[in-house]
Amino acid sequence: MRPEKQAIVKEIQDSLADTSFVILTDFTGMDMAKTAALRRALKETQARFQVVPNRLFRVAAAELGYEGIESGLKGPTALVSGTEDVAGTAKILREFAKQNKVPVVKLGRLDGELLQAAEIETLATLPPKTVMQGMLVGTIAAPMSNLVGVMSQKLASLLYVLKAAGDKKNAA
Repeated sequence: MRPEKQAIVKEIQDSLADTSFVILTDFTGMDMAKTAALRRALKETQARFQVVPNRLFRVAAAELGYEGIESGLKGPTALVSGTEDVAGTAKILREFAKQNKVPVVKLGRLDGELLQAAEIETLATLPPKTVMQGMLVGTIAAPMSNLVGVMSQKLASLLYVLKAAGDKKNAA
């Protein structure tokens, strides 16, 4: 392989080394304006949109141990990769594709697992990461708040009994 191509493979590997997810898309029909708009939208989730040659990505993927991803390397391919919010990124891709009919999600990889296009679509239906974190905190806090409610109710019952006894003593 020529040194220029080796440098491109190395660049692809470096860009994927610290990512937690990769989504392969077919960007046929995307012009520069749409590409720039998608890149701006993906900045929200700190994801990156990168067009890569299939042959060079195949070499980089093999060296990184990406098994099964070769089936998505047919036709023009662009990578969407990131480390933050895969569900938010999938949602942005879905909304952008609804409006512009491109890009088409082929398949992806999340934390070492291969994802089909339908699974990425399912990820897009999840609530944002911050909402899910809030739901988790609420679920964890619910038993504690219930316990506090029960304890305060018992204390209130005790106060009512003492007040009734005091009122009865004062009346007599």
